[in-house]
Amino acid sequence: MEQRVRFVAAIAEAEESRSESFAAVCRRFGVSRRVGYKWVERFRAGGVDGLKDKPRAPHHCPHKTPDEVRDALIELRKEFSNWGPRKLRDVLLTRRPDLHVPRASAIGTMLKNAGLIHPPRRRVHTPPSLVPLEPGERPNDVWCVDFKGHFALGDKTRCYPLTITDHVTRYLLKCEGLLQPREAPVRVHFERVFREFGMPLRIRSDNGPPFASTGLGGLSALNVWWMKLGITHERIEPGKPQQNGRHERMHRTLKAEALPQATIAEQQRVFDSFRGRYNDVRPHDALDGKTPSSRYYASPRPMPERLRSPEYPDAMKVRRLDSHGSLCFGGKPFAFCSVLAGEPVGLELVEEDTWEVFYGSILLAEVRVRARRDVLIRRVA
Repeated sequence: MEQRVRFVAAIAEAEESRSESFAAVCRRFGVSRRVGYKWVERFRAGGVDGLKDKPRAPHHCPHKTPDEVRDALIELRKEFSNWGPRKLRDVLLTRRPDLHVPRASAIGTMLKNAGLIHPPRRRVHTPPSLVPLEPGERPNDVWCVDFKGHFALGDKTRCYPLTITDHVTRYLLKCEGLLQPREAPVRVHFERVFREFGMPLRIRSDNGPPFASTGLGGLSALNVWWMKLGITHERIEPGKPQQNGRHERMHRTLKAEALPQATIAEQQRVFDSFRGRYNDVRPHDALDGKTPSSRYYASPRPMPERLRSPEYPDAMKVRRLDSHGSLCFGGKPFAFCSVLAGEPVGLELVEEDTWEVFYGSILLAEVRVRARRDVLIRRVA
């Protein structure tokens, strides 16, 4: 501002004395002639105040929504809090056809700026399974597990039917009514099934808890236990129950024949009766009219008394997670996977500063170590 005042004074003095040209004054002050003429014109039009910087914001915005329309839309949103911009626009056009109502996209932006629309919370999804589904050829090649949709009993408690079938023979190994779909009771019933029928090569499930989680590799405490028993865990794709169609078909029969009872004990008696009828009496078209019990036999793989953690090739670097499931990189611990607390993981070098981290054959994450304290951990999928 001070430089502009001095420049205008110098121009006035040069014009009066004719001792210096306009261009020379501009060179002395280090400005172009265009800027110099602008400053002189602004001074003549508004005096010293005319030399001040003018705001760049436009004086008028032709596309701005009128306050009357804005207030009407806000009131409508408060009246119909679950309606979106298009419905609000249609209602306002019906009530006030005299108003010029903006497009739905502009209404959405306006309501968002007013704090009346909040973006949806980002859902964390279970990472996709990297283990392909196997068709199975013999009994115990693949077992299928799921929870049949929960329902209320007569005493108001809820029943969560846990079902396990053999994929090839359709044999119903377990139909148990649980009060909660949690890992602890599910593991207890799997232990009983393993001790009675042996162990399968693979277990197929959906992506929900307790069979999988939203953590690294989709690992949960239950499927880590399966892996340590030497069982491969398969997961169907989200939204594709047909990939476990045989099990879902059994659920339809279960829903039709095992009706809700008064208590969990009575319900379990109905489940036991259904299981015997399903395995020993009901013929299956897919089995040429035979029953599942006529085709199924127990697995020759007994449940081991001790669990075994995965082993890794010599080319991999093996690290063990601490008791909290953390792994150290660059001398600093990073929270990695709580269900793998105390477990060994394999690190494979894929680039000069990049490692892939595996638990068994499951790729968990990619770790990039640029410097001692510059560590980037990227979960797979």
